[in-house]
Amino acid sequence: MSQLALSSEAEVSQKHLSFVEAGRAAPSREMVLHLAEFLDVPLRERNDMLLAAGFAPVYPERALDHPDMAQAMAAVRRVLDAHAPCPALAVDRRWTLVAANAAVTPLLDLCAPGLREGPVNVIRLSLHPEGLAPHIVNLAEWRGHILDRLGREYRHSHDHALGTLLAECRRMPGQTVPPPRGGAIALPLRLRLGGRVLSFLSTTTVFGTASEVTLSELTLETFFPADADTRAALG
Repeated sequence: MSQLALSSEAEVSQKHLSFVEAGRAAPSREMVLHLAEFLDVPLRERNDMLLAAGFAPVYPERALDHPDMAQAMAAVRRVLDAHAPCPALAVDRRWTLVAANAAVTPLLDLCAPGLREGPVNVIRLSLHPEGLAPHIVNLAEWRGHILDRLGREYRHSHDHALGTLLAECRRMPGQTVPPPRGGAIALPLRLRLGGRVLSFLSTTTVFGTASEVTLSELTLETFFPADADTRAALG
């Protein structure tokens, strides 16, 4: 975004914005937050911006088991449970499994015990040769989609853990091809389970009004039947 566009949308003098960008003027705490809002900066990075400008962070960061998070986590569990019999799960910013409904259990059972011990990383679980990878019919396309998404998240956040995970997943065996550009409306996840192939479309849900860092980075990944056969198989 150009200075002119930002100054116009944020209703800030372009001259002042230029001085701030060049280091000739120090922004106030309110100005940092105002510009971060218009630039749609994630809450974690907004705290970093405040620190860089000499101010204390304003967005709290709590563990998911903190008492203040109880109502939000209860809402997450209700959404996941209500999505059964289709799989649904919640992950943190590094794709660590936070919660899942009962429909995810059969998928976890397909994976090697070592991948299910301790914090479970959903990306690793899906692409690892001892994880879900052997059961994904369209693995090359799904792998391409996952690596592209993970790469974009790493480039945006510069999170070292995401970069390490991305490098690890790229080394895993398997072809990678871009998703098909034909007439399909979305890339399905096609899983071979119990002698049949189930096809799912995935959606990602976030808390739209989160003002706490951890909650703002929590995402719900929900899967819906992509065809009539899958719908019938799930009952």
